[in-house]
Amino acid sequence: METAGYLPALRRESDAFRGALLGDLTARVEHCGSWTLYDLAGHLGAGHQRAVTAVTARHPGHRCPAAPRDAAALLRWFDRHTAALLAALDTDPAAPAWTFHPPHTVGFWQRRRCLETLVHRWDAQHALGVPPGPLEPELAADGIAEVFDTFAPRQIAVGRACAPACAVRFEATDTGSSWTYGPGTPAAAVTGTAGDLLLMLWGRLPAGDGGLEWKGDREAARTALRGPLVA
Repeated sequence: METAGYLPALRRESDAFRGALLGDLTARVEHCGSWTLYDLAGHLGAGHQRAVTAVTARHPGHRCPAAPRDAAALLRWFDRHTAALLAALDTDPAAPAWTFHPPHTVGFWQRRRCLETLVHRWDAQHALGVPPGPLEPELAADGIAEVFDTFAPRQIAVGRACAPACAVRFEATDTGSSWTYGPGTPAAAVTGTAGDLLLMLWGRLPAGDGGLEWKGDREAARTALRGPLVA
């Protein structure tokens, strides 16, 4: 995805996430452990704060204060940190920044915060029991690429996952994009929209979801994708 598209997409996804905060903040977020929608808002806003520090001070930052409990104050808090993030990221993507994985540039955070907000916007809407809005295909495809070029290598490097013994191929029906994760000839392949593939990789959709079509050795694929691939 072109870097110029990240900030507009981040604004759109942030606005949609904010809209969900007008709902029941005690709603459970199904795929985030015991978190409620309030907890998810705190997580996303705190992540925005840390990214600002990573860009402006070039270090990972410290533990952020808890988000306010009052609903109106929470909205103001989220708005403030979103605005600060957008301002910090509105610069040359090649500029240096602290990051937890290469490249060590502002562009890393433009992509990461955009994709983080995309997935958590889906989480927030899902938590409220309303059909989540679709994931923009090009953005979702970039999210799939991020899993394989950033998260999975990092999970392996820090010992949270093992390197796959075989390859699995992913094919997005709506973008024509494809990715191969693992060594050698793919033992299995999975086809679906970029959005569904991304949600599967992030554990939001089961691998057996009806929108995904599998071919080849499913058991080998399950082993290769056991992960966790993301964190």
